[in-house]
Amino acid sequence: GHYSYNILGFLLDNGLPTYVINPLHTNLYRKSQSLRKTKTDRVDARTIASMLMSDVSLKPYTNIAYHNSELKSLTRYRFDKVKERATLKSSVARLVNILFPELEKLLPTLHTASSYALLSELPSAKHIAETHLTHLTNLLHTASKGRYFKDKAIQIREAARNSIGTYMPAKALELKHTIKLINEFNTEIAEIESAIQSIMDKIDSPITTIPGISLRMGAMIIAEVGDFNNFDSPDKILAFAGLSPSTYQSGQLNNCYAHMEKRGSRYLRYALFNAAKLVCYWNPLFADYLAKKRSEGKHYNVAISHAAKKLVRLIFALQKSGQSYIANS
Repeated sequence: GHYSYNILGFLLDNGLPTYVINPLHTNLYRKSQSLRKTKTDRVDARTIASMLMSDVSLKPYTNIAYHNSELKSLTRYRFDKVKERATLKSSVARLVNILFPELEKLLPTLHTASSYALLSELPSAKHIAETHLTHLTNLLHTASKGRYFKDKAIQIREAARNSIGTYMPAKALELKHTIKLINEFNTEIAEIESAIQSIMDKIDSPITTIPGISLRMGAMIIAEVGDFNNFDSPDKILAFAGLSPSTYQSGQLNNCYAHMEKRGSRYLRYALFNAAKLVCYWNPLFADYLAKKRSEGKHYNVAISHAAKKLVRLIFALQKSGQSYIANS
């Protein structure tokens, strides 16, 4: 959490060996030491000290990981902003469905600069029906950068005049404000992406050479994994992302359908899962692998999870070697 940032920076700046331990790890370790339900600062301190002395697999936190936290903050911030923007876009669709439901069929999508420019000025069928044709034509022509002409303006105005939409001033105002918020989000997201681009240019990671992994998705993977030297194998990264299958065995009972653990970084899990979809689309090797898993009768999401595991192995190999991706390698 954010409570560790200041003390972590202080310890690293003073050259002290520093370890960052997953709270889930310390909690399970504490429970393994005693059956008593005791949770105090003294017990926590003793647990952490005991872990440091006994767990030889712990590796010191490095400056690389510390500075990587900047990228993590940016990618998570962007993730949350995009999610909020998606909610606002759903609100636009809902409001248009009330004010001018026919409009959605007249445009490729409601979420374009030309659509937003139209609805920001004329947020209902009533407004559009009453506007002068020349003004509507100029508005659409300018906002669409020359793609829409008088014929489109006539089509939209005729639809507005025959619309079944309900004119509600409050909803019209809400639509204008929602579009304004989306435009602000677009500006903020572009600024965040510019900052991510600057960091990624310095990192120059080979994983972005994999067809299908965009700079944004690659940045999210690198940010969440951190220092790849902290992981001995791709399986450790899968476990860190919560993509490892859960295991239950007792006597003669074995879990036949193992589900993903879904512990660890949800951001990394999201990035790997979605990156796998895109890589399977753009990379013939992964496309064939996905088709093979589907032919075995696996559900699409299950097949994608297998592709994600294959992708992690590839990413791990590229990061360790520092070499760019070569097709059919």
